[in-house]
Amino acid sequence: MLRVLIRRPKAADKEELNHFFRTVIIDTFHKEGIGELQEDMEDEIEAKNSYLHRDLISGGKERFFLIALAGDKIIGTIEYGPASELINKSTEGALSDLYEVGTVFVHPDYQKSGIGNQLLNEMYLTLKNKGVQEFCLDSGYKQSQKIWKKKFGEPEYLLKDYWGTGAHHMIWRVRVHFII
Repeated sequence: MLRVLIRRPKAADKEELNHFFRTVIIDTFHKEGIGELQEDMEDEIEAKNSYLHRDLISGGKERFFLIALAGDKIIGTIEYGPASELINKSTEGALSDLYEVGTVFVHPDYQKSGIGNQLLNEMYLTLKNKGVQEFCLDSGYKQSQKIWKKKFGEPEYLLKDYWGTGAHHMIWRVRVHFII
């Protein structure tokens, strides 16, 4: 397993993170077979950049990111913040008091090398230190859903055909624990 440095982002990381988000999201959309959805792709990139901006201007109070570096290159991210509107609406507010963990991204060249697990463990520690015992997590990406099902089991909420026929959205409620 590749060992990385995990730390909070700095303002000086913003440009590289914006590029990182673009790289990972474009790659993900193509792997998911939805690369033609340019507007959705740009919306997703803009949402992640907005989350990062909210983290940086609030000192981690509105959104809280961690980044993984191999040398001086950003190769992974994870963040938490308030549960999304999609989660709140789809669960009728059942998870609204939980933090949502998201933006779990690993650069395509470093996927399947344990970076995601390292980021998740560091996030568990961060949340546990805040007294958090549970969080929620969601995904509409089929490849990500396979990973989360393997780690967390079946989702608590399955939004069947949410993104179109056969394209479901899944939401998990997760107890904080270490996975490595």
